[in-house]
Amino acid sequence: MKIITKFQKLKSLTFKQFMKKVIRKLNKKIYYFYRRIRVADNSSMLEDSFFYNFSSNCNFLYNVKKIKWYCVNLEEMDLFNSIITSADNICNHKFNLLGSEQKYLGGSLPWNEDFKTGYNWKSKFYKNIKIVNLLNNADVKVPWELSRFQHIFTIGKAYWITNDEKYALEFKEEVEDWIEKNLVEMSVNWTCTMDVAIRAVNLICGYFFFEKSSSIDSEFWVQFNKLLYLHGRFIFKNLENEGQHNGNHYLSDLTGLIWLGIYFDDFAVDDKEKKNNPKDWLQLGLKEFENEIKNEVNEDGTDYEASTSYHRLVTELFLTTTILCDKNNIHFTKEYKEKLDKMCEFIMNITKPNGLSPVIGDADDGRLLIVSNYENWEKRNFAHILAVAGEYFDRDDFRYIGRDFKEDALWIIENFKKSEVMPKLSSKAYHKGGYYILRDDRIYCLIRCGELSCRGEGEHSHNDQLSIELNVNGEDFIVDPGTYVYTSDYNMRNLFRSTKMHNTLQIGNCEQNDFDKYDLFYMKEQTFAKCLKFNQTTFLGEHYGYKEKFNLVHQRMINLYEDELNVEDKLIGNEISGKIYINFILDYGVETVEHQNGIELIKNNKKIFIKFKNSYNIIDTYLSYNYGQKLKTKKISIQLEECHSEIKFICC
Repeated sequence: MKIITKFQKLKSLTFKQFMKKVIRKLNKKIYYFYRRIRVADNSSMLEDSFFYNFSSNCNFLYNVKKIKWYCVNLEEMDLFNSIITSADNICNHKFNLLGSEQKYLGGSLPWNEDFKTGYNWKSKFYKNIKIVNLLNNADVKVPWELSRFQHIFTIGKAYWITNDEKYALEFKEEVEDWIEKNLVEMSVNWTCTMDVAIRAVNLICGYFFFEKSSSIDSEFWVQFNKLLYLHGRFIFKNLENEGQHNGNHYLSDLTGLIWLGIYFDDFAVDDKEKKNNPKDWLQLGLKEFENEIKNEVNEDGTDYEASTSYHRLVTELFLTTTILCDKNNIHFTKEYKEKLDKMCEFIMNITKPNGLSPVIGDADDGRLLIVSNYENWEKRNFAHILAVAGEYFDRDDFRYIGRDFKEDALWIIENFKKSEVMPKLSSKAYHKGGYYILRDDRIYCLIRCGELSCRGEGEHSHNDQLSIELNVNGEDFIVDPGTYVYTSDYNMRNLFRSTKMHNTLQIGNCEQNDFDKYDLFYMKEQTFAKCLKFNQTTFLGEHYGYKEKFNLVHQRMINLYEDELNVEDKLIGNEISGKIYINFILDYGVETVEHQNGIELIKNNKKIFIKFKNSYNIIDTYLSYNYGQKLKTKKISIQLEECHSEIKFICC
């Protein structure tokens, strides 16, 4: 099946596209053969002498001349204790990563290991490392995540607050240990360019926190800056843009090039690779950033990867990098900034009354910088973006939604104005992205109805067409179950992206869009879902995922009334003898009380009543709030005896 899928992808290419792909692959093979030889004889390394007198003079996000100002603000926000506690846990090598819960990782950090399973990737040329084996449960994202160094920001804050050199020494020792165990191009932490780029960005943050430390000698900074320079060289030669469609990986690569280009400015090493220096990195990054916001972001501001979590990441990449560029007198076009504003506006409009965002499609909790609450940040709260965007775009509605993330705004844009006026959010349609929100003072309902990710390739899509999320009186009752994991458990990966795990209609065991169980990031478009009608109180849409299988079209109408949401499903076409189900995944902690004509749902003393006529089962299932986490919950599975049903959600 996987071979057939690959053949279908190749078949869709024109002859010119196919030949271009073949030539590019051949060139890459030659380049990697050459690199393997150079790495083996250590000729890829740069002379230390190049970096003896280097120091970065760029204008960074936070101002190293205003340490006292930052400390005063952090003290006013009563954050000293939490920052120091978190930083001390990092110094003691206690981490909570990708659902691990807090765990001691040993005296020397396991940079090349999935510490959750104990699997270790041996050091060798990065192109010879097999990062995924579906026959074991190792997750390569674990060493990648640790090696992103996103915890540096927290120990940097603690250093500025306390002036305690132990935090500077921890930074120094970690970086030295990482360099020793991750020789350039010779470990698993060089196999994903996106992670190389995010690591570079976070290492740059470390430079500006610790550059004045009396505990760090000049020799360390020589090795540190050489490492960063080699990161830039690597990213430039290993861009993740060889597929039909680019995504958050390529955008992260470009982010790394821009940050490194600004960091090194006019500095360039005088050696053989003349066309791979900071000016080249910056020039390419800036040009492609403008292109990618056109290519990856729809006109309505939604990310075309059809995932709310990746939309958050992509918005952060664009927004934070734009602010860094502005501080260094590098400016993007008006059209670029208008679309970035729309991206932030989308985050505002999908935010539920409880401050959380629905997690539609894939989610791996990806971030560029984790500025606040490193150990316990809420993966479903995207408002940290709006706190920054409120200042950048001078929008009080963004400021209000992001009001709990003042610290993020202080570090990234050096300002935060308080807004007391709660924006009046109303029903909103995102036709290009495929998201529709019906809402009033009590009810919030999000409906998924649109194109699969990356123009129908389904890389980060789930079978969630016409699925809903329902929040009533500020409590989540019906939710998307999330993602759980990617490659470490392909059975669970496929379960969480299946039709039966979404709040929609299913015929038998059929999927809306078929997928190969071993091809974990591909789901060819079959649904072609479209909205037929939308206004402030009504949604009507349909998808065609069952058209070829049963000659049936699933149509769903949702009407928002005062204190009631009415969901009406129809199957239009042939008669069907197979079993038809409508499923609803309950949020964690929702209790059920069964009645003759429906089910009462109770959560935190809030209640709603689901009224329907059909037979049903309440089934054990799972949901995941963040990557690597699996929680037990319940699913209501309503069986239809005919091709029509009406279900009412009534506020109590």
